[in-house]
Amino acid sequence: MVKEIAKSIREYKRSAIATPILVSMEVVMECIIPFVIAKLVNQVKNGCEMSLVLKYGLLLILMAVLSLTFGSLAGLICATASSGLGKNLRKDMFSSIQRYSFENIDKFLTSSLVTRMTTDVTNVQNAFMMIIRTAIRAPLMLVFALIMAFVMGGRMAFIFLIVIPILGVGLGIVIYKTMPLFQKVFKKYDNLNASIQENIKAMRVVKSFVREDFEQEKFDRAAGDVCADFTKAERILALNNPMMQFCIYTVMVFVLSFGSYTIITTKGMALDVGQFSALLTYSFMMLNSLMMCSMIFAMVVMAMESAKRIVEVLTETSTLQNPEDPIKEVPDGSIFFENVSFKYSTEAKNMALSNINLEIHSGETIGIIGGTGSSKSSLIQLISRLYDVTEGTVKVGGIDVRRYDLDTLRNQVAVVLQKNVLFSGTIKDNLRWGDKDATEEEMVRACQMACADEFISQFPEGYDTYIEQGGANVSGGQKQRLCIARALLKKPKILILDDSTSAVDTKTDMKIRKALKQYIPKTTKIIIAQRTASVEDADRIIVMDGGTIHAVGTHKELMKNNEIYREIYISQNKAGGQNE
Repeated sequence: MVKEIAKSIREYKRSAIATPILVSMEVVMECIIPFVIAKLVNQVKNGCEMSLVLKYGLLLILMAVLSLTFGSLAGLICATASSGLGKNLRKDMFSSIQRYSFENIDKFLTSSLVTRMTTDVTNVQNAFMMIIRTAIRAPLMLVFALIMAFVMGGRMAFIFLIVIPILGVGLGIVIYKTMPLFQKVFKKYDNLNASIQENIKAMRVVKSFVREDFEQEKFDRAAGDVCADFTKAERILALNNPMMQFCIYTVMVFVLSFGSYTIITTKGMALDVGQFSALLTYSFMMLNSLMMCSMIFAMVVMAMESAKRIVEVLTETSTLQNPEDPIKEVPDGSIFFENVSFKYSTEAKNMALSNINLEIHSGETIGIIGGTGSSKSSLIQLISRLYDVTEGTVKVGGIDVRRYDLDTLRNQVAVVLQKNVLFSGTIKDNLRWGDKDATEEEMVRACQMACADEFISQFPEGYDTYIEQGGANVSGGQKQRLCIARALLKKPKILILDDSTSAVDTKTDMKIRKALKQYIPKTTKIIIAQRTASVEDADRIIVMDGGTIHAVGTHKELMKNNEIYREIYISQNKAGGQNE
């Protein structure tokens, strides 16, 4: 886990190494100062000259300035290193997520990924900052101060060797008790964020059904649950402070009592005033170091669970990988399914698709129709290798899709979903997702084919009109048409419309299909639809039922020979139109 996190330090490695060095030098200066002061006190007690006092004073000022300089530089460099680690961790996690297959993404909730890239990274960043600075300073200070305490106080310093193991046992018990609680609380954080995300996305539905109070109560319960677990964990962690305070006061009482007794009874022979003052200073240093260790401990305990969650994202390997010698050219838009069966995970009991055999020739227009849950979308996701088949083979251009370079294949297979996404930016920005180098003429032509130009031209700013996040300022039908135009700009060999004209009227739907047939005749077109009107003029129509191909034929053939297709057609026409 540590090695994986450390990979993200990269260009901040020098800062991460320089910080402990500077902290070490700061600690050395701070530990020498009490020793020099003890010498000065003894010299003053013995009646030294003023010139010697001035020399000691200048030496102390110099050491104090050096200590301050080293400490300040350590703080500045430490901040750079820790912030850089946080930046790189987020960058590495985001890059890792971009490489995920759909199967990988299904393993993580969106809200969980957001929590890991924000809260968890912040926890690790803060812990790293303490580790390279405070976690170096505190143990070093403890060791140096302990050595100097033995030098100055002799046997009295053994009290520290008794206290430190007691604290170690106490902190070990705290770790044992709190780690399971933090594991639970971060999972509940994920659920809390999921509730927020779901509520914001569905805000129109919440308001239309007047469910604000219900959603508020649900959120309050989730937030209260997180609060309860955090409170329990923090209560246990809070025991650090009283343990530390008890040890500090025990040590101070012992040092003051026994030290004073020794000075009085031996008349300064076994322990003089200078040594005693230095011993007190070193006692404070050691106990202060223990307090800092306690703070580091609390931060690291919390960060350990965050680090585990981050590493899960970084080490997740995509289930879809490029072959060793990938093919980087798709010959044509032909598609062949050979004995294909598919399920979404190895744990799934039932196949989403079973024994699919299908031949689609380049340039054909294929309609796919079937009831909800008939696995229409599952079928087309195998073409662009969004998932891999469980059994059998899918071929594009006569070549197994697993032999293609993933980017090459997906650039030649354009998929337009029913709920496709527009990104914040201008219409031009969104269209150029299809082709970043597309000219204005190419964009206009693609929008004309998708029947999008007619409404874009009515906007005051035309193609420079700004689209809000998710396309919130355009209608569902306008969004779908822009997504179709964006796909057309890819100039793909295969175009898949997955119920992507469901939000447009039948007249516009027909115009889009006519334009596609006229302007891109060599492109294989697959149209998934709920209404028969959208696929009537296809070269062939595939009827799916229960994850299998029930029938294949033209509209006339299916009306004559297939009961499922005929029932769908009759029910939609009885309803007086082309319903979904």
